Amino acid sequence: MAKLLQGKSNEIDMVSGSLADKIVKFAVPLMATSVLQQLFNAADIAVVGRFANPRAMAAVGSNASVINLIIGLFMGLSVGANVVIANLIGAGKRERINDAVHTVITVALITGIITLVLGLIVSRPLLALMGAPGDVMEYAILYLRIYCAAMPFIMLYNFGSAILRSKGDSRRPLLSLFLSGIINVILNLILVIGFDLHVIGVAAATVVSNIIGSGLVLYFLMTEEETFRLSLKRLSVNRAYLRGMIRVGLPAGVQGMVFSLSNVVIQTSINSFGASAIAGSTAAQNLEFISYCVVNAFGQTTVTFTSQNYGAGNVERCKRVFRLSMIMGLVGDLITVCLFVVFREQLLHLFTTDEKVLGFAFTRVYIACGTHFLISTYEISGGALRGMNHSLAPALTSIFGTCAFRLLWVFTAVKKYHTFETLIMVYPVSWVITGALMLTEYFIIRKIEFKAIEKR
Repeated sequence: MAKLLQGKSNEIDMVSGSLADKIVKFAVPLMATSVLQQLFNAADIAVVGRFANPRAMAAVGSNASVINLIIGLFMGLSVGANVVIANLIGAGKRERINDAVHTVITVALITGIITLVLGLIVSRPLLALMGAPGDVMEYAILYLRIYCAAMPFIMLYNFGSAILRSKGDSRRPLLSLFLSGIINVILNLILVIGFDLHVIGVAAATVVSNIIGSGLVLYFLMTEEETFRLSLKRLSVNRAYLRGMIRVGLPAGVQGMVFSLSNVVIQTSINSFGASAIAGSTAAQNLEFISYCVVNAFGQTTVTFTSQNYGAGNVERCKRVFRLSMIMGLVGDLITVCLFVVFREQLLHLFTTDEKVLGFAFTRVYIACGTHFLISTYEISGGALRGMNHSLAPALTSIFGTCAFRLLWVFTAVKKYHTFETLIMVYPVSWVITGALMLTEYFIIRKIEFKAIEKR
């Protein structure tokens, strides 16, 4: 444990030596962090689903896309923070890193406060716009407004973790999340089962756990080696690093926000099938989230490893990072989704025993979860592009493939064939389109960028 808490021991040399083992060493804790995050989110839904009622479960589930919409824009900036610092490390400009660290944390505080206020203001009108059923609405608003108190701490955790990961430290963010998540589950059980607080209990538990998680990350940064050490007295914004964060992070944030907007529209369409469809879709979606964690871990690994090697001008190593990450991401997610499809009944019964709810859940597992490995094609190639400071191109491709197309599908195919199966088919179709476009884009931009580096 003492070794894990030390900053230097957690760094990874990404620009020299072996590569495959380092990718795994970085990606596995990142994957575990994301999986734990989803398991703890799933615990919220499982607790209210088993010990409260379907309306409370639907209320918590229907807020997922709303929360992602509110925080999506600013969370993209954390990707920019990772790339800015990783580029400095790869280029050997370590003397500039500390200013970048303080800029990142200052931006995290500002964006956290903005999302808190924004969430409180838009909670009712946004949920009403989504057409949340009347028997779910008040529960959903109550949950979202309490959850909003966690926004500043969510930002601090994610931006702080981005700093640590930029130098290869993906283990201490995992430790922070693990400890805070355990507290989240314990509080869920106490507040929901012991005090019958349903959505109030799970929302309050989320706030407390995020305070603890962000506090641990800040502690790690404040006790780091001097290059990365955070001092609250030195919080300020360096315009050059802010511009770098915005250049890479803003397109990613806009992509996340538009992506969440499309999910809000899809959630609105799911709402039209009633509370059972909402609850069933929510339960199955948790399996997809965990599947996404596998791919996303290799996607984020690709961003960081590519950023450092791109900063160092190491073209061949950038190519190997992409190749290895793509293979590992595809194979890892394919294994994951196969397990979920095979053991769907046992897994979904953890969330609900209602047969009608389970029927909708099984449908989503067959169609969406079973084909989820397809997202590797665009998540990892998009990550490689961002690592090369190209964020706008993958953002536009994702906006078209996974957002605009999905909206078109909802307003045409689903309108004509109003079935739950037709609605869920939008996912695999959009994944195929986006993957084909992103891979084409990656190889075109890579050829141009690497040729320019070789001429230097």
